[in-house]
Amino acid sequence: MIEIEALTRRFGDFTAVDNISLQVAKGELLGFLGPNGAGKSTTIRILCTLLRPTEGTARVAGFDIIKQSGQVRQHIGLVAEKLILYDQLTAEENLRLFGRMNNMPAAQIREGIDKWLGRLAMKQWQKHQVGTFSTGMKQRINVARALLHHPDVLFLDEPTLGLDPQTTRAIHEFILELRKEGITIVLTTHDMVEAEAMCDRIAIIDQAKIVALDTTSNLKKLLSDGDTTIVDMEISNLNDSIISRLKSLEAVVSVTQTDIYRVRIHTKGANALGTMLSAITSDGVNLKSIKTVEPSLEDVFLHLTGREIRDKVIDKVPSMRARRWGGRSRIR
Repeated sequence: MIEIEALTRRFGDFTAVDNISLQVAKGELLGFLGPNGAGKSTTIRILCTLLRPTEGTARVAGFDIIKQSGQVRQHIGLVAEKLILYDQLTAEENLRLFGRMNNMPAAQIREGIDKWLGRLAMKQWQKHQVGTFSTGMKQRINVARALLHHPDVLFLDEPTLGLDPQTTRAIHEFILELRKEGITIVLTTHDMVEAEAMCDRIAIIDQAKIVALDTTSNLKKLLSDGDTTIVDMEISNLNDSIISRLKSLEAVVSVTQTDIYRVRIHTKGANALGTMLSAITSDGVNLKSIKTVEPSLEDVFLHLTGREIRDKVIDKVPSMRARRWGGRSRIR
């Protein structure tokens, strides 16, 4: 349902998406994971025909995103980072407006409103103004808007960001129902638990490139090979000096403090664990407990993307608003 080939997008000297290639099968739920600014949302905008690629191309639902952008839009739904709704209109009026924008027949719009508001437990609120809704209620209407025309491919850009646990769980369950019904879904998220629980495969994007693409179980194997060990330690006199000492050891790949007395340590090497223990016990470290642990998706993510925050200031980048001139999209 999605074929991406050498997709690249530049804004002046800044490369937001760098030579990405992948395929997504019909009915698959693909997760996009990556640090802020890694290129996830830009990739989604390109696939939704909101941005033109600088190089490369893609096909969505069998249609070329550049040459057949109109057909692409007929077959996709988008739940973007920001709500695409009008607060002054009721839930029903919002959906009817977007249905008309999609050139849907009136009867099909009515059918879609009844179906999706019912499935999202919002039927009783259809005559109420969206501006009076909670964030979670607005997001459910936003999801209904994206599904109103029964798309083959659904793009979800952080759909549960800022939602309460009950609404988050309800949306998760709803997304999984859509996958069972054969809708192809691309989900961007920062929630490792969300990605691991829901996605068939996960693409990890860092610095505009895909650095890993596989199932969660296979990604975890990157940190569970023969000479890699992850351990949790409880140290009664844990302090910054001990953490610095641990990080300085050649056998230690990374150290993360998880509690006031606990750290998670990645070691690498045939006898890395023994070497590390010998070094720290001789330095007066009061080790209370140690256990090896299975790697988590978060461990894999941090291993591939690094642990430092990489803030970016991008100069001379045009805004993301696309205007169409003579069938061509230009960024202003």
